[in-house]
Amino acid sequence: MSVPLSFYRSMTSHRLRAEGRIQGRIEGRVESILLVLEKRGIEVPDEARERITTCRDFGILRTWFTRAATVASADELFAPPES
Repeated sequence: MSVPLSFYRSMTSHRLRAEGRIQGRIEGRVESILLVLEKRGIEVPDEARERITTCRDFGILRTWFTRAATVASADELFAPPES
């Protein structure tokens, strides 16, 4: 019995896999931010946790991840960039 493979080669299939990879990267970055803050003993209020977990902009998450290593509070993650 042969299974048709045309769907797996289709543009729709490629798009869905790409979207899945992006979503996975975003979820991984969110988990990393929260883990770094947790391991550093920084409390993450519910409002900050929601803001982090609902963000879908990888560039912003990257900035927050970098800041998570040095901030003194979760609120400092969201500070505007220094000029």
